[in-house]
Amino acid sequence: MGADEGPRLRDIRLRALNDAPASFASSYDREVAFPPETWAERLADPAARWWVARTDDGADAGLVCLRMEETGGHLLSMWVAPEARAARVGSRLVDAALAWARENAAERVRLWVVDSNEGARAFYTRKGFVPSGRTGALTREDGPDTPETEFVLSLVFRQARREDLPAIVAMLADDPLGAQREGDPSDERYLAAFDQIDANPYDELIVAEVDGKVVGTMQLTYLAGLSRLGAERCQIEAVRVAASTRGGGLGRKMIQWGIDRARARGCVLVQLTSDKARTDAHRFYGNLGFAESHVGFKLAL
Repeated sequence: MGADEGPRLRDIRLRALNDAPASFASSYDREVAFPPETWAERLADPAARWWVARTDDGADAGLVCLRMEETGGHLLSMWVAPEARAARVGSRLVDAALAWARENAAERVRLWVVDSNEGARAFYTRKGFVPSGRTGALTREDGPDTPETEFVLSLVFRQARREDLPAIVAMLADDPLGAQREGDPSDERYLAAFDQIDANPYDELIVAEVDGKVVGTMQLTYLAGLSRLGAERCQIEAVRVAASTRGGGLGRKMIQWGIDRARARGCVLVQLTSDKARTDAHRFYGNLGFAESHVGFKLAL
């Protein structure tokens, strides 16, 4: 929306507040009294951008705002008119906001969803958002507080796809140890292993993508066990960062993202192993708070 579209923003925002009052912290009665200057200020804010969706007949049918913060983008004021909810309007609005976030070098986008809004939670999950583990209460002016959950989408880290295998295998092979045990990325055994990981809800093969290139990878495996009162733990394996990207902090961000993901899932422990020869890696994990608490053993078959 342009800076001169204050009246248009007012009209569709008031429709949203009137249609879904329980989804917003503000209220129709509050914002209907705003002067024109308030709507103009919202559109003029350099840290935020607003998008409106329009139907084929020219009617406004959706709204979203993305505000840039120190931690990334914050998706706000999302609403789609009832008559447009079967036409992927919400998905297109979110895609527009995410594209702008990427243009501004944001590494993640967050949002809050009211817990009782199952439709919205399912929608954002389909778009790749996951619960961050943070919860709160939406404080409304005209009603009781409503429990809500923060959802986060990483713009750097995502689940791997089959077409990522050549880049992943290349990173696995790019050190003295890996060079001895990796092979042709097109080997059917890699493809079979990927399919098995991809089909297992307790396994996640993750990649880091920067400027359209896969430059990092790791595997997260969620392990059930009877110890620790039946708690689940997260195992991190096969952590690699492309040589061209090392030294820029990507590895630290990747491990922290994995830890946050395990915490949001409810894991009580994150564990990993590192070859004795990888002394630099040992220092790296120690600086991240990992403790050398166990002795590991392996038996080659």
